[in-house]
Amino acid sequence: MQPIIIVLIILVVLVFIALIKTIQVIPQASAAIVERFGRYTRTLNAGLNIVVPFIDSIRNRIDLREQVVPFPPQPVITQDNLVVNIDTVIYYQVTDARAATYEVASYIQAIEQLTVTTLRNIIGGMDLERTLTSREEINAALRGVLDEATGKWGIRVNRVELKAIEPPTSIQDSMEKQMRADRDKRAAILTAEGIRQSQILTAEGEKQSAILRAEGESKAAALRAEGEAQAVRTVFEAIHAGDPDQKLLSYQYLQMLPKIAEGDANKLWIVPSEIGDALKGLSGAFGNLGGGTPGFDTSGNGGNGGNGGNGGNGGTSGNGGAPGVVNPRGAAVERREEPPVH
Repeated sequence: MQPIIIVLIILVVLVFIALIKTIQVIPQASAAIVERFGRYTRTLNAGLNIVVPFIDSIRNRIDLREQVVPFPPQPVITQDNLVVNIDTVIYYQVTDARAATYEVASYIQAIEQLTVTTLRNIIGGMDLERTLTSREEINAALRGVLDEATGKWGIRVNRVELKAIEPPTSIQDSMEKQMRADRDKRAAILTAEGIRQSQILTAEGEKQSAILRAEGESKAAALRAEGEAQAVRTVFEAIHAGDPDQKLLSYQYLQMLPKIAEGDANKLWIVPSEIGDALKGLSGAFGNLGGGTPGFDTSGNGGNGGNGGNGGNGGTSGNGGAPGVVNPRGAAVERREEPPVH
């Protein structure tokens, strides 16, 4: 009985192994290459698949999702004979599992070598400055060449990126110095522009202030002149409305004379030439009253006082006489203060 049991156990194991090899479950976004006796038969897609056990075999399982492969820095010589190290990153996707398996031995290595050679051809036609500022142009050129070359391998290159471009250390130092000098230059220019703009604004403000100040002074002078003119006009109208005679005007004229000599600092005052006319106007009025008019002498001696007093010499007043007035025609006379004579 024991040999029969052993045989049964062996048969069960063989059946179990056959079932395992017959049923193949392929994950989503994956594919499997099936070979029969070493020859490609079909491609298994995602899901449950049945194969012939011990006859069909799975050659390769391929991920159909987009893959990201970074490549190590590669030394590349620019047009101006400078060596730069460039890191690249490739984004690709397998579109045909059969072609990716049978058309190229290792598509990852093939893509890397193709990227290096294409990058050297592109960078070799550019100088360093253009290389540093033309990443989009380099990426587009790389993608076009790689996509065309890898199409027959069943691979689509979706994107190529230059991760880093590292020029030599000496070039980096020179570039830093140049950038620092450019920044200092721009800072100096901006400072000068700021000072210039500030001075312009200050000058404009002073100009506007001077204009407004001049306009204010002009308006104030005009208003003052207008006020004085109005005051003179009002006085003139009031005088004419009162209809004063010559006697009243002469009396008011003489009343203003003492105010000219007011103040201790007044040493010299001017006698208007019209004082003679004013005195003539008053002489008639005082003559009617029976009194003498104050004496005036153009030679400097005081006139005779009316009704009781002789005029004092040198412009002094007598008893009842008016103050002596020197040179009524407008000559400059020094005023002297002397005690009155009784």
